[in-house]
This record gives sequence, C-alpha cells and structure tokens, in this order.
Amino acid sequence: MKNVKLYTQPACPPCEFVKNYFQMHDVKYELLNIKEDRAARNELINDHGSMSTPTVVIDGEVIIGFDQNRIDELLHLSSRKND
Repeated sequence: MKNVKLYTQPACPPCEFVKNYFQMHDVKYELLNIKEDRAARNELINDHGSMSTPTVVIDGEVIIGFDQNRIDELLHLSSRKND
C-alpha cells in the first residue's frame, strides 16, 4: 500500500476536490491540517518545499495542487473521464 499524505487547511476548495477524489477511489491517506498542526506546517514547508494547499505526498513524491493525472499515475488509478 502506498503512503499518502494530504496537507490541507480550512476554506480550501481544491483540498475538498482531493478529499472527494480519494474517497471516490477508496484511497487511504493521512490528513494533515496545517492550520491546526504546527509540526505538519513545518513538515510541509521544510521537508516538501511547499507553501500551499493542497499538497499531496505519495511515497515521497510531492504534488502541489490537485493534479489528477499525476495522482492517478502514482496510485495506479484509472480515470473515468469518458463514463
């Protein structure tokens, strides 16, 4: 199983897209709210070089923003664009 982390914060519509997408595809992930968790915020900035949400980290691969194609590629998900 892949190690998936989602860095998020309140009032972040793209973060909701990622959460819904993960739910749709039964992706298990760790949710890290950078507004409530200072350590998560520091990890996001210092370890992953990101200053925005959503940031998804899949087995160490950093995706800033909701990049569905890259998420699909790393998680081996099939997209349902034409359904």
